[in-house]
Amino acid sequence: MATSLSVFFTALLSIFTYTATIAQQSQAQPAQNQAPSPASDACNGIFLTYAYTGGRLIPPNLKSDPTQQPYRFESTLTVVNNGLDELKSWRVFVGFENNEVLVSASNAVLADGTSLPAKVGNGTVFAGYPNTDLNTAVATAGDMTQMSVQIQLVGTEYGVGDPDVPMPSNISLVNDGFICPTPTKQGTNKMQVCCTKDSNFNPNTTLGEEFLPRQDGDLTIMYDVIRTYDTNYWAQVTISNHNPLGRLDNWQLSWDWMKEEFIFAMKGAYPSVIDATDCIYGSQGDYYQGLDFSTVLNCLRRPTIIDLPLTMANDTNLGMIPFCCRNGTILPPSMEPSKSTSAFQINVFKMPPDLNRSQLSPPQNWQISGTLNPDFQCGPPVRVSPSQFPNPSGLPSDSTAVASWQVVCNITQPKGVSPRCCVSFSAYYNESIIPCQTCACGCPSSSSRTCSTTTPALFLPSQALLLPFENRTKLATAWADVNHLRIPNPLPCGDNCGVSLNWHLYTDYTSGWTARMTIFNWDDTSFVDWFAAVELDKAAAPGYQKVYSFNGSVLNGVNNTIFMQGLPGLNYLVAETDGADPAKDPRVPGKQQSVISFTKKNLPGINVPAGDGFPTKVYFNGEECSLPKVLPSGNSHRLGSASITSVLIAIIVLMLIQQ
Repeated sequence: MATSLSVFFTALLSIFTYTATIAQQSQAQPAQNQAPSPASDACNGIFLTYAYTGGRLIPPNLKSDPTQQPYRFESTLTVVNNGLDELKSWRVFVGFENNEVLVSASNAVLADGTSLPAKVGNGTVFAGYPNTDLNTAVATAGDMTQMSVQIQLVGTEYGVGDPDVPMPSNISLVNDGFICPTPTKQGTNKMQVCCTKDSNFNPNTTLGEEFLPRQDGDLTIMYDVIRTYDTNYWAQVTISNHNPLGRLDNWQLSWDWMKEEFIFAMKGAYPSVIDATDCIYGSQGDYYQGLDFSTVLNCLRRPTIIDLPLTMANDTNLGMIPFCCRNGTILPPSMEPSKSTSAFQINVFKMPPDLNRSQLSPPQNWQISGTLNPDFQCGPPVRVSPSQFPNPSGLPSDSTAVASWQVVCNITQPKGVSPRCCVSFSAYYNESIIPCQTCACGCPSSSSRTCSTTTPALFLPSQALLLPFENRTKLATAWADVNHLRIPNPLPCGDNCGVSLNWHLYTDYTSGWTARMTIFNWDDTSFVDWFAAVELDKAAAPGYQKVYSFNGSVLNGVNNTIFMQGLPGLNYLVAETDGADPAKDPRVPGKQQSVISFTKKNLPGINVPAGDGFPTKVYFNGEECSLPKVLPSGNSHRLGSASITSVLIAIIVLMLIQQ
């Protein structure tokens, strides 16, 4: 018995010793024996991860310049909704910083409307497609296919090769109402962040709404499906301008079809190219074998749509659509509200597997542009509540769209893009004109061979403003010689602007002052319903009184801005034309001119010559123009000698022209 008890206690002691040893080992090395729980489990918001998955060197091999060596990169962006509310129209910013060119992205598009491949080296925003919304775990019982999305990215980056990893500087959720802290690195190839609800954010929508609210923007585009069938549908596209200084001339609208759709017919607008080739030789031709493709309008993946001329407005086949057929002109609402909208209808044929009435998908990557207008950047289409239209039969009831999407476009100034108009300054106290800046609207790369792209433009006599740049050389050099100004070699290049404006400080007296604005059209295109706007310093704008030859007014809600347009019958700025004798006379610009008067009443301290009388911003047809960097000087050519100089320069100019 004693022996049995001894063996029992010995065995029990061994068990306790073994258990204690295992416990000590597990406490000493928890990371090796237990996998850590996923970081997303601790996030009660939107969890974002970016993981670099691989890459390799690609041709050409630039050993002499490693910073320009291209590499292929592959990465995965993951978005998980761990919150209690559905995330509608998700958008995520990725701060690329290695001059990346994105070649492909699954389950997403670029939110700025750019088609792939695209340069994203300054960072870009992704938007969900085709699944724009992420549901919650509560509503889906934790179904990750409904509450998360993975975007597989493939592209080219520069200068970062193995073993270094090309990671972005930041990832964050762009949707309103969320706060994203600085992402944390997980090793060298992964970063993650948890974005949570902002308690101070007041949304303009309530929980449980099926659609997102409509957004404001400089320009909005509605894509309303008004009739739908199994294989095709009719949609109405409505472009509305909301910016008081924005406009479009000869607008061109483009998008990407994502599911092999094609345009069968249109009313109120037309494709810029009529082409069914891609359908005939593609999968569309195989499926729609009985369809007459000779009547199909366009089968391009990215069509370009243009407006119809005024003469087509009442055409029974192509017109008869409200707000259609205006030669592509969309005016600002501050100028003419009835002309600030353009609309057309489009008949879209679908492809399998989307062959049912309710399977509707809008095109993506919207872009719109004009002739001499601001640049617009458009976001992705967002599903909104169905639009309502007046009943075409005249009954006092509205018809409702089957489905509606809104595209919001805002005016931007793309990096490196030059203006398309410029301004010169002059004043009563100085006979020299300060012209538009050298290369104000850009210069061809070959310009530096014949002229200087950096040398400041030469001051001009007033009569030179009426001549094209290539005809100003003799006047400019003679003016510089008479006034003892340096003549550089090579001479400066021109401004290369299609439209230029001259702001002349006309008079300045005790109770008020006047300015004269002249608009020159050096382009081959005439401008109908043109407008110009000037923003003056706050010390001068309140004194505005009247524009004499234009229709002028102060814009409400826009900083110190005077809006001007042609009077009825004078709203046409003609294109540049030939001189009286084209063999020897220079071309003549289209020109409009008016004097503007201001009062100094209740404006103590205003100093017009010192700068208060010159605009700080000038717009033509919504495009912001380039301004001179200096103002006319008040200490030269102010005395009687100025008149003598004018006579001398006039004689010299006549002699040069005769020669």
